Amino acid sequence: MRAFHPGLEDLPREVAVFPLSGALLLPEGRLPLNIFEPRYLAMVEDSMTTGRMFGMVQAEPGAPRDTNGPGLYEVGCLGRVSSFSETDDGRYLITLSGVIRFRLAEEIDLGRGYRRVRADYAPYLRDLVTEKPQVDRAALLGALRPYFEAQKIEANWDAIEETSDAMLITTLSMVCPFEVPEKQALLEATDAAQRATMLVALMQMGAHGDSHDGRPS
Repeated sequence: MRAFHPGLEDLPREVAVFPLSGALLLPEGRLPLNIFEPRYLAMVEDSMTTGRMFGMVQAEPGAPRDTNGPGLYEVGCLGRVSSFSETDDGRYLITLSGVIRFRLAEEIDLGRGYRRVRADYAPYLRDLVTEKPQVDRAALLGALRPYFEAQKIEANWDAIEETSDAMLITTLSMVCPFEVPEKQALLEATDAAQRATMLVALMQMGAHGDSHDGRPS
C-alpha cells in the first residue's frame, strides 16, 4: 500500500530530472541511490524543500546531445524521497519511491546545474491508482528461474513466492540487468499485464543468451 497518496494537483509541473541510464524507477517501486555529484547533491537538497520529488529519466542511446547534455527519452518517472541519510564524506544515500510516470513536455532552464523539465502526467493518471494486474504468474516464474540461473543471480525464492504479482513485476523490471532500450520499453508499457508479457519475453531471451538491441514487440 502506498504511504503517499497524491492527487494530480499535488504533482509538480516543473520537475528536476536525474538522467541515469540503466536505472529504472516505476510507480510503487523503490530505487536506492548514492548521490555524490555536486549538481545532484544540489538537486536533492532543493527537492527536500519542494515536496521531496524529482524525476528519473534515461538518456536515449544515439540521440543527439544538446547544450544541457545527452538526449533524453520522452518518458520518465517521478519519485519521492522516502528515506535519506548523509555520509561522513558528504554523499546522500536516499531511497526514491515511484509515484507516476510523465512525458517530458519541454526542457527548461537548469537549476543549480541539474536539468529540469515541464512534466505532462495526463497519459499516466492510472499510475496513481493501485490495481491488481491479471498476470500469468506461472509463466512469469517459469521464465524467471532459468533467467536467474543464466545470469548467475541468486534469489530468495520463498520471498518471491510471497510477493504480490504487481510488486513482483515492478521489482523484476527494475532490478534485472536489461539493456537501456528494454528498460525503457518496460517503463512505457501500457499496464502491468503488458509489462509482465515483456518481462517473460526478455527473460526467455536472456536465459538463452540472446541479445536484443531494440524494444520487445
